[in-house]
Amino acid sequence: MNDIDAIAALQDPVRRRLYEYVAAQGREVGRNEAAEATGVARTLAAHHLDRLAEAGLLDTGSRRLTGRSGPGAGRPAKVYTRAREERAVSLPARDYRTAAELLAEAAEQAGLDAGLCAVARRRGEALRGSAAPCGGLEEAMETLAARGYEPHLEAAGGAEGAEGAAGAAGAVVRMRNCPFHAVAERFPPLVCGMNLALLEGLLGTEGPVRARMAARPGECCVVVEKAVGEEL
Repeated sequence: MNDIDAIAALQDPVRRRLYEYVAAQGREVGRNEAAEATGVARTLAAHHLDRLAEAGLLDTGSRRLTGRSGPGAGRPAKVYTRAREERAVSLPARDYRTAAELLAEAAEQAGLDAGLCAVARRRGEALRGSAAPCGGLEEAMETLAARGYEPHLEAAGGAEGAEGAAGAAGAVVRMRNCPFHAVAERFPPLVCGMNLALLEGLLGTEGPVRARMAARPGECCVVVEKAVGEEL
């Protein structure tokens, strides 16, 4: 299925709501969970989830959702995760990705990492404008979400979504999406350094939060946490 047809599959509001829920979890989601979370019947959820899989927007698998194994554990259930393949539509056709990769390759070969980071930091500051540096992790999440990073809060020990985690010691904001993923895969040191500098400018370096590099497979290479000595 081409990109236009795949994206058109999200036109149905129920289907789009299911897709957004699955994408936001960052893990496998079963039909019952998706149906309950979006307020639709299980049979309807199953229909739309399978249509999303056919469109290439979701990947499917199967596992036992009870957490048990062996006799009496029940049959494996169908589960869904967001597909890793990127979809984009431009009318008329444009190829900014190739241009970005060529520029990144030239910058890497010329050793322009420091200059690129300086430009990225200034761009982040320009995007922030006259606003003060980010005032806390919750504000940082709002800012990052608006830029497409899909942030989620992770408490100390790796637990997600813990109540009051934004103010807990060791809490960090991780991001499920890197807006520069395609280019970062080919030029990770260059692009990840640029990304960090951009977020430093966007969030500020003089406020109570800091961005730092902390790569983890399947997520953005940068995390945001409270600065040492700060109480949020």
